[in-house]
Amino acid sequence: MITAEKTVHMANQIARSIAAGSEDEAARATADHIAKFWDPRMRQIILDHVAEGGEDMLPAARRAVEILRDQGPPRPA
Repeated sequence: MITAEKTVHMANQIARSIAAGSEDEAARATADHIAKFWDPRMRQIILDHVAEGGEDMLPAARRAVEILRDQGPPRPA
């Protein structure tokens, strides 16, 4: 079962691995990765977690989820 704790951990790992640039670059790259590779259920869990305050998230990971939220639902390919 995928939990909010697991998705937070994963998003933080992605943001850390991309953090070579600015926080904004890391956030955008993390958002792109989540949008491309995460299952819709996982994306919803992390979106809900941020809506509830986003506890334990790195700033770049939280910003990535906010970017995804602001973009709206993914478009069909």
